Amino acid sequence: MPPHPTPLLLREDDMEAYRTQNRFLNSEIHQVTKLWRRVAERQKALLMKCAYLQAKNCQVESKYLAGLRRLQEAVGDEASECSELLRQLTQEALQWEAGEASADSGVLSPISEYDEYGFLTVPNYEVEDLKLLAKIQALEVCSHHLLAHEAVERPRRERWAALGELAPSAELKQLLRAGVPREHRPRVWRWLVRRRVQHLQAPGRYQELLSRGQACSQPAARQIELDLNRTFPNNKHFTCPSSSFPEKLRRVLLAFSWQNPSIGYCQGLNRLAAIALLVLDEEESAFWCLVAIVESIMPADYYSKTLTSSQVDQRVLQDLLSEKLPRLMAHLGQHRVDLSFITFNWFLVVFADSLISSILLQVWDAFLYEGTKVVFRYALAIFKYNEEEILRLQDGLEICQYLRFFTKTICDSRKLMSIAFNDMNPFPMKQLRQLRTAHGERLEAELQELEQLKAAYLETQASRLPAVPEACASEDELDGEA
Repeated sequence: MPPHPTPLLLREDDMEAYRTQNRFLNSEIHQVTKLWRRVAERQKALLMKCAYLQAKNCQVESKYLAGLRRLQEAVGDEASECSELLRQLTQEALQWEAGEASADSGVLSPISEYDEYGFLTVPNYEVEDLKLLAKIQALEVCSHHLLAHEAVERPRRERWAALGELAPSAELKQLLRAGVPREHRPRVWRWLVRRRVQHLQAPGRYQELLSRGQACSQPAARQIELDLNRTFPNNKHFTCPSSSFPEKLRRVLLAFSWQNPSIGYCQGLNRLAAIALLVLDEEESAFWCLVAIVESIMPADYYSKTLTSSQVDQRVLQDLLSEKLPRLMAHLGQHRVDLSFITFNWFLVVFADSLISSILLQVWDAFLYEGTKVVFRYALAIFKYNEEEILRLQDGLEICQYLRFFTKTICDSRKLMSIAFNDMNPFPMKQLRQLRTAHGERLEAELQELEQLKAAYLETQASRLPAVPEACASEDELDGEA
């Protein structure tokens, strides 16, 4: 009968077996990790290639549609055969089903009907001839987004993720100018707003204002109700009957009308508050964002009944355009085009009606941090971006029609940002203050002169009117008696 192995030998054999098994498992894990990395790298390369090909496809389709549009304009109804062919091709091009887009297919999904903030991806232009243009724009936006995703978006998201606690700095300014990723934007905007209104905020203030509105009627309530239905008709959050956003917006605007009774409500405040709601979602945060814009960022009297500061800024913009874009201003002057009919609203609502949402919110990221200078920079950049196209137009009416929608044709956010913050330099705040002061004094003098002329006219009219005999009754009085 063989002797039993000692416990010590058993333990040594077991330990050696465990070591061998461990080396084998480590080797297996190493091999699997290498395979996983190779697969991940191949998948990333394929996704990049797919994004690039899809972007190129968008560009080709965009050029095809642009060609169709030019042929439409050139041929018109002159040649019946060509016109019919063009009509059929255009109809086919516009037959696009948004439902084909998959909600979970990520960055490589086709163009969806609405963007991430609820705005229509393809603008709903009222003019039939512009529907083709709307789809061209959507394709170009998609192309820019796909091409920029790996090269720009991913590094930008990584920088924001590594930023940590927010504090004013040159790096933060550059990051805000380049745009805040959607997942970070609510947190960043709350911090930006808090910096602006911390001297005004008090615990329970918003609820107190809402309670005041329930206790008695606000004179501005009627105008607020009228404007609720006009707020972003191309955004599903404000057009869907079951959406909670219109009711939130109503409460925010009513609370603000009690917060600032000297303004109460001014047309345009609904769109400012609506943008804040779309990003921040919470009513109270959106309310304080509106307060920050009206009472801290914009000059006093920007939203008053006279809109004095708004008028001043339009004159300042004219000066800056003449300085930065003299060719364009000479061209517009030659055709007697008044830009204020389009730019006044840009400033009043900070481009809320004008730019596609991805670019609009990038403008707001910088605006909430740097203030109104950003609005001037982007106003100048928009004209620079489209300068050559405007210079090609040789008819005043045609220029005015183009200016009605041309901001929506801007698709390249990086190009626009570069123009705003690089090409428009130097842009000292001191110059802006000086221009505002000078134009403010001139406007004030003009308004005083106008008031004097009005008073003199009324006095003259009163002295010329003959006294009405007591026996002679007016038609209104006779109607009242009847």
